[in-house]
Amino acid sequence: MKDTMTDKSVILGRPAGRNSTGDSRTPGSTHGNLSEQEIVEAALRVVHDDGLDKLSMRRLSRELGVSAMAPYYYVSDKNELLDLVATAALAGVTAPDPTLDWTERLRILIDQIDECLAAYPGLGEILLEQMLRKQRRLIALVMEILFDAGFSERNVLAAYATIHTYLFGRSGISTQDPTLPDQTGLPEVVARATSHLDEVHGRDIYRFGVETLLAGLRVQLDRQLAQR
Repeated sequence: MKDTMTDKSVILGRPAGRNSTGDSRTPGSTHGNLSEQEIVEAALRVVHDDGLDKLSMRRLSRELGVSAMAPYYYVSDKNELLDLVATAALAGVTAPDPTLDWTERLRILIDQIDECLAAYPGLGEILLEQMLRKQRRLIALVMEILFDAGFSERNVLAAYATIHTYLFGRSGISTQDPTLPDQTGLPEVVARATSHLDEVHGRDIYRFGVETLLAGLRVQLDRQLAQR
């Protein structure tokens, strides 16, 4: 029975267990001197400054300077808080100019999502869940660009999955610059490559990955069009 309810909640686009009809709380409303917007903004500050693992209801109440129970008027638990935080973190992602080349549109959109992941350490998993369950607008934005480029329905799905894997797969990897290892005893090919670590920065690796991804998508599109 529990699995059935969870599946239905996901299909309807809301977190399982959350009351979407009987909750008297309204976005932007206040309770005393506290508003839902203030709660979300405070939670985002905590995640931005200290990482997701430091966010708790108690830590949030300290950030807000209120009693430990005050935030519970708006959020029933940490899971619901994370739901609101992820939605807020992705709210600024916008559709690129439709007159641009499809690869440039895709690059801009990927960059926006990556900036969200970089701004809020540890939030990648929550953002991943949000995109699949609630942030379908972002999935649609990516797929619209792919359809406009001329990808078939099947290849749009495959291309989206590839982009999704790159963005969220790297979210668990440190974005800091690579550390130069002790060169002693390294295999010759490893020593040759890692001798350039002081020249390669986190953003260089990200940009290389995006360029490789886009180049691969171009090749796949050309192959698809040639088979018609």
